[in-house]
Amino acid sequence: MSASTNTAGPSQGRRNLGDLLFAAAAGGLGWFVLLLLSAIVVSLLVGGLPSFRAFGLHFLWSTDWNPVTQRFGAGVSIFGTLVTSALALLLAVPIAFGIAFFLTEIAPEWMRRPVGIAIELLAAIPSIIYGMWGFFVIVPIMGQMVMPWLSDTFANVPLLSTLFGGAPFGTGILTAALILAVMVIPFIAATMRDVFATVPAVYKESAYGVGCTTWEVMRSIVIPYTHISVMGGIMLGLGRALGETMAVTFVIGNANRIASSLFDPGNTIASLVALEFPESPAGSLKLSSLLALGFILFVISFIVLAVSRLLLRPRPV
Repeated sequence: MSASTNTAGPSQGRRNLGDLLFAAAAGGLGWFVLLLLSAIVVSLLVGGLPSFRAFGLHFLWSTDWNPVTQRFGAGVSIFGTLVTSALALLLAVPIAFGIAFFLTEIAPEWMRRPVGIAIELLAAIPSIIYGMWGFFVIVPIMGQMVMPWLSDTFANVPLLSTLFGGAPFGTGILTAALILAVMVIPFIAATMRDVFATVPAVYKESAYGVGCTTWEVMRSIVIPYTHISVMGGIMLGLGRALGETMAVTFVIGNANRIASSLFDPGNTIASLVALEFPESPAGSLKLSSLLALGFILFVISFIVLAVSRLLLRPRPV
């Protein structure tokens, strides 16, 4: 017995040492990521300070963007970012819910995995490919078919006639929102599918046992049980939409004005930075304003993702 104990002692000590080294390495990498993130935030804030000093809080809602007069504001790009992201969610959430509902409750077992993988592969497509597809395929369809039809259909409907009015060029806020919706569907659908699968089988079986239909089980059992996590998944999709750059730049029209119609061109924070940054001299007020926009986008994205992480916390059964 003593020989066995002596043999196990060094081996156990090596395992403990390995665990300690692994824990230290993992902790060090975690702190490194945190420091790197903090460095990015500080660099954006420091770079944007001249703009914040020059324009104050008025920078947040000003619609000016004139390099000639050195007047800059974030109002147009913040408006475009929030509107396109919100419209993208309105389009994407019902489709993502339908996909998750089909994969968890309706599709046969042999179909669930390949269809789920196919949906998730959409998330691996580079954003510039989405932008090119949107510009060469979706923009002509929107300009020749969708926008004229929407304009004619809602021409005499109050409010909707304004939202769907304007010249049908194909580019604009609505087209950008449509491309964003396609891009965020895989993220939201995958999250919904995973959280729907966490519902204890006994809950659903009990509902089926008393005569509930598939939709009644989803509406009365699955959604109430997973609604917080579902909202977290939607917030993750929103975070993805807020920071999208190239795909939006291709199709939004890139005009520095508040859009009065969904057909009008506009811009977002990410698209404006992508277009203007190469032409901004070092140390200029324009460059400082772009860095300030980056800081604002970081704050918005951080808030959205932090809320989503809180909502996606495991809930006790």
